[in-house]
Amino acid sequence: MRQPTFPLFPDKHTHSAAPDPAEHAAWVRSIHGHGASLGGLDGVAMVYQPRLLQHALHRYRPRVLEGWVRGQLLIVQHDGRTLGICGGFGIGAPAAVLVLEQLVALAITRVITVGTAATLQPDMVPGDTAVCNAALRDEGVSHHYLPPGRSAIPSSDLTQHLVAALRAAGVPFRLGDGWSTDAPYRETVPEITRYRTDGILTADMEAAGVFAAAAHRAIDAAAAFAIADSLLDRRPRQTQPLTFTSLCALLSAALDALSASVRASAGAHHAH
Repeated sequence: MRQPTFPLFPDKHTHSAAPDPAEHAAWVRSIHGHGASLGGLDGVAMVYQPRLLQHALHRYRPRVLEGWVRGQLLIVQHDGRTLGICGGFGIGAPAAVLVLEQLVALAITRVITVGTAATLQPDMVPGDTAVCNAALRDEGVSHHYLPPGRSAIPSSDLTQHLVAALRAAGVPFRLGDGWSTDAPYRETVPEITRYRTDGILTADMEAAGVFAAAAHRAIDAAAAFAIADSLLDRRPRQTQPLTFTSLCALLSAALDALSASVRASAGAHHAH
């Protein structure tokens, strides 16, 4: 019997989809007016932890846009730029990419995803941070957007701005590859052993899907993680204060990086 492929329909990434994210934009305009757009935003940071979204509400004193995308969209002024922080839409690549598609349909061209991850390296501990240089595609979403392949790659430009922002803020971090999976309770010992040996830093649920959808839509995406626990040294779940502190630092750096990316892009445009 022939083994099924994944996705079940071969080469589906080459075909047009029937649902179009433009439908979402049209729905938003039907509610908020013909000119409704997020084109005035210079980028969006996507967050997954409810506590980090609450931090953003208190720290940045944003304007809240209700009903524009799934979850909450906060509009903040940061470093002379207008940016978004989006959260409250759930976890995992399907939830993240649904929101990414809605943001792109409303004219967003830069996204940085900020969340927690487990580490696969013995010298990383809760509270450490990582910037994702590539994500193993062990989730389902990316395979509907890109040809078969091992990894999804972020925007090198936006990732460099994120690295520069973290360095400028004095936040220690590691730059390396991650492993994105849909099944956090099925991360097996052989996989962990193999990926640890390969030098994979983190395990998360969203990055590969976000990178793939961003590449498909020709926008820039990057990702940063705060380490919450370890896949090598399993212990009962416990609160890790340093993880939340690192998430807040990563969110600030993500906003800095989005602002810097816009300035660099404008400078390059004027130079030409």
